[in-house]
Amino acid sequence: MNAQTASKHAASLKTPSLPLAKPEAIGLSSARLQALSDTFKREVDKLATPGVTVLVARRGQIGWFDAIGRQNPLASAPMAHDTIFRIFSMTKPIVSIGIMMLLEDGHFLLSDPVAKFIPEFSETKVGVEHNGELELVPARRQMTIQDLLRHTSGLTYDHTGTSMVQRLYQQSRLRSRKITNAEHAAMLAGMPLICQPGAEWNYSRSTDILGRIIEVVSGQTLGAFLNERILAPLQMTETAFHTPEANAGRLAEAFATDPWSKEKVQLFNMLEKPAMESGGGGLVSTTMDYARFAQLLLNGGSLDGVRIIGRKTLQLMASDHLGADVKIQGTLVPAGHSFGLGFAVRTHQGIAPFMGSLGQFFWSGMAGTFFWIDPSEDLIAVFMMQGPGQREYFRSLVRNGVYAAVE
Repeated sequence: MNAQTASKHAASLKTPSLPLAKPEAIGLSSARLQALSDTFKREVDKLATPGVTVLVARRGQIGWFDAIGRQNPLASAPMAHDTIFRIFSMTKPIVSIGIMMLLEDGHFLLSDPVAKFIPEFSETKVGVEHNGELELVPARRQMTIQDLLRHTSGLTYDHTGTSMVQRLYQQSRLRSRKITNAEHAAMLAGMPLICQPGAEWNYSRSTDILGRIIEVVSGQTLGAFLNERILAPLQMTETAFHTPEANAGRLAEAFATDPWSKEKVQLFNMLEKPAMESGGGGLVSTTMDYARFAQLLLNGGSLDGVRIIGRKTLQLMASDHLGADVKIQGTLVPAGHSFGLGFAVRTHQGIAPFMGSLGQFFWSGMAGTFFWIDPSEDLIAVFMMQGPGQREYFRSLVRNGVYAAVE
């Protein structure tokens, strides 16, 4: 969608739009951006996804914002600029900013132990598999707030592997949306760690624990804190842990059966208010709402005259916090990348099998949402869809298409 068409839609959005520009005026090729949209039109035609949105902004202005396909495979409504998506782990960067705001306010240090705020974590043991048994050994040190932010806490997720610790997660109620953040944290603290704190990067429920620490320190629910300190100041009016019934006609849904694996797809009900406000994956949002958050990050912590977080704090967050000594488990951090405080960070120009720039930072959501910040190109991109099985493939498509358009 070009800037003229986008402006008509921007007027109808509940979230204030970022400024609009013709692609060529901000160093983007409209022909290449159209080719990117055509790529996703082909994927929609092949029934790989019901629909997607793609937003690309450079130099603080939107050059492309397209909505392609349908919101819901069972309905005729087209994908729209204000469609609401489950953003899953794109909740993590927002919560990570929230915890760093409290650090700026002087409530703790990154080196503080988690047990200082959630005492149940003071006795946590590490699970070591030995001759088919799970042996519990003492942690060599306490997990810290920095460990939670960079996923070196020793916590894990039950869907990222099949170790004995992860099987304990699977047998628990950790996935329930009906327990509170406090109950979830206490339950998790009672389980063994998958490794010694600081030894490995394991994608994990760490950000859920950060959400609980925000509650303990602020005296507010996580949702109330995020709304007061981040979402309302940024005018992200459509981002929350659920959306009202009045928005039932605006929800993006996935195919009931994955078009590639043929497995059932089950995603949470966005209209249902959960007891657990998951800092790791509970928010719903719109493309424009998240674009405002992404632009804040690119701007160094402020947007439209409102400063949310300090420039140097953000610089710290978008730096490599793992180094060569920490083993990265799994495939979520791509080759040529490391992890900072809430974001993956590109550390090498090459090695990764897709385009990008040194120092760019990003994260994504399990159902297919994705965003990145490229400071060297003064660029942000936000991609939204609901299709877990296609997420890795589509992320590479959108990266390659956007960078092909950079003049």
